[in-house]
Amino acid sequence: MAIHSLDRLSIFVDGNNMFYAQQKNGWFFDPKKVLEYFVTELESTTLINAFWYTGLKDSQDQRGFRDALISLGYTVRTKILKEYYDDNSGRYSQKANLDIEIVVDMFNTVEQYDRVVLFSGDGDFERAIELLRSKNTHITVVSTEGMIARELRNATDRYIDLNDVKHYIEKSDS
Repeated sequence: MAIHSLDRLSIFVDGNNMFYAQQKNGWFFDPKKVLEYFVTELESTTLINAFWYTGLKDSQDQRGFRDALISLGYTVRTKILKEYYDDNSGRYSQKANLDIEIVVDMFNTVEQYDRVVLFSGDGDFERAIELLRSKNTHITVVSTEGMIARELRNATDRYIDLNDVKHYIEKSDS
């Protein structure tokens, strides 16, 4: 791997996946603290890109939150939630799958970074992570126990459980 005086970092946040992970853990992270933590924690690192992907009920949904993310420097990608019938639960559910958008952005910007931090537990990212690692990209996956796919955990260079970094990234009540 080419040594850079500064490692170039890109962060990709699967917002919907992380919402459920945070809900499961009973606490939420602060998007600003996430950026600060990874730039500080990975010494000599320059943040190149930060992407946040989220499903929306309609075009106005989460507007204030999205504006706040943009002001922090995130590129926000959205998709309108689709309603589908879940045969297992017998109920209608909503889902916006942004996995393709995440992978496209990872590969479209691959020349710009040396390190990736992916906030997701979705096993669908396994192949993309393997390909990025073959290009000497260092991959860190952040998720939580019970929500991290074994394939993804095995494909990554480093796995961080959200609860292990709670102290640094938790949203304060103020």
